[in-house]
Amino acid sequence: MVDLSFGPEPGRRLNPSDRSEAYLILLRRRRLYSTIVLALFAALLVAGFPLTEARNAGGFLNGLPHLFDFPAEILREAWGARARLPGLMAEHLPALVETLNIAAVSTLLGALAAGVLAPLSTRGLARFPRLIPVFRRVMDITRAIPDVVIALVLIFVMGGGPIPAVIAIAFHTTGALGKLFSEVAENADLKPIEGLTSVGATWSQRMAFGLLPQVAPNWLSYALLRFEINVRASAILGFVGQGGIGYDLKIALQWGQGKYDQVVAVFILLFLTIVVIDRTSDALRNRLTKGA
Repeated sequence: MVDLSFGPEPGRRLNPSDRSEAYLILLRRRRLYSTIVLALFAALLVAGFPLTEARNAGGFLNGLPHLFDFPAEILREAWGARARLPGLMAEHLPALVETLNIAAVSTLLGALAAGVLAPLSTRGLARFPRLIPVFRRVMDITRAIPDVVIALVLIFVMGGGPIPAVIAIAFHTTGALGKLFSEVAENADLKPIEGLTSVGATWSQRMAFGLLPQVAPNWLSYALLRFEINVRASAILGFVGQGGIGYDLKIALQWGQGKYDQVVAVFILLFLTIVVIDRTSDALRNRLTKGA
């Protein structure tokens, strides 16, 4: 009889009772497949580089030695005006507060919408099981469209300002958090929900008292993580005229020399804010998920 796992060649065969040997053979195969995939990926990168270089306006290799010229110019000017940096940082605090407000409101709106869509798109929990694919496609659409594209469209409708930024980020957040919330809900224990069903509870009551207590820590953890992402997204949207500290950074860069100290002040302020939010949300996530 031919050994399909190791070929028709005679020789030593796998001992089914030796689990360690089977694991090592499986591990070698996975490493081989991974190596082949990486080699193919590297070959595609190398093959596509000449085409990319030909389409690059300035030439990537020719411009590579000048990669750090512009950042060095900014740092030199900012170092010469380093005494003004604290005052400039205080000057841009209102724009930072606006950026944080945009991120907070959009995260809240997106999380609420995701909290509704997640149970509706989860097998075993959905109020309308036949519509599960519809709700999932809705989340796919909201997740697939970049928030920058949505913001650019809203500019033509509503003009610049924080409101289009909130709508754009909330729209994208709905799809991103909806996917994560749905995956958490799929792992929830159905026994409390079945118990509520047996006593005549409505669907909303089953979700509120049977599902939400189980998934709330993970949902809040994901929402906090998304808030970090949305702070950076709201700063980026400032470059397309949506307000906040990103807009101040855009104006300072456009003015060029003489304003580079403001550029560095905005970068420092934004960096410190991201660090504080990251550490705070990380501590809150650990407390929510681990109780530590």
